[in-house]
Amino acid sequence: MAEKTTQVIKNMKPGNYILIDGAPCKVEKVTTSTSGKHGASKTRVDAIGLLDGTRRSIVKPSDEEVEVPILEKKKAQVVAIEGNIAHLLDLQTYQEIQLEIPEDRMGEIKEGEEIEYFEIMDIKTLKLLK
Repeated sequence: MAEKTTQVIKNMKPGNYILIDGAPCKVEKVTTSTSGKHGASKTRVDAIGLLDGTRRSIVKPSDEEVEVPILEKKKAQVVAIEGNIAHLLDLQTYQEIQLEIPEDRMGEIKEGEEIEYFEIMDIKTLKLLK
């Protein structure tokens, strides 16, 4: 399956996802401005990195395309927990996965439960992507 697709930057909206410098980000704010009488309009996108929380921004002509990551929500069963590492069994592929439990989800992930995790460009995470 494709890991990313493209979208015209002027069609981006807050809550969409975008790739900035190769990092998947969630769009927070989109602003469009015209530079002058005959100048092409420019669109600025401010976003936050999904995996690292870093603020990033990009400015491009409004009709230019940008890369958009494809997020897959998957289900898994928690087989075991060792410290802050969860051992999971994917419920579709039956593949064993080891993922770090984020601090904000430490108390809610328990052995034997079904949970959701996200796969973004071959990176798997237990972070809640809201």
